[in-house]
Amino acid sequence: MLGWWRYVISILVLALGVGSMAQAATGSWVTQVPGLMVTMSDRASQSEMVRPPAGISAPGAVIERVQWQYQHAPDAALQAWLCHPERCVPLSGMRGQTRALSGQKATTPLHFQFVLRPGQRPVSVKGMQMIINYQ
Repeated sequence: MLGWWRYVISILVLALGVGSMAQAATGSWVTQVPGLMVTMSDRASQSEMVRPPAGISAPGAVIERVQWQYQHAPDAALQAWLCHPERCVPLSGMRGQTRALSGQKATTPLHFQFVLRPGQRPVSVKGMQMIINYQ
């Protein structure tokens, strides 16, 4: 009789473990963002909004980490942010990663935002990419 209870308990523990693993499923998606020309220092220029591909269905998923990259002329002086509808995160350079958006909905659109430093000539920004890791 004791063996039967151990069997039942082990099945329940296994079922609970599999259920929690299903909730903690992780994934990622990659997107290329079309380039843009940043022309003003007193108003931000925003890239196109990007959303997860149609095949990704993760209604309760949250962002874990975002990696980014973009390119511009080496002598350009830009301020850059990665934006979620809840907040924008300042970017430290043309390439990097952040966990500052951790916990935000992974199905919400994101975009880049740029501002010229005063006196800077217009700058073309291209090669924009995001990799969104979610859980």
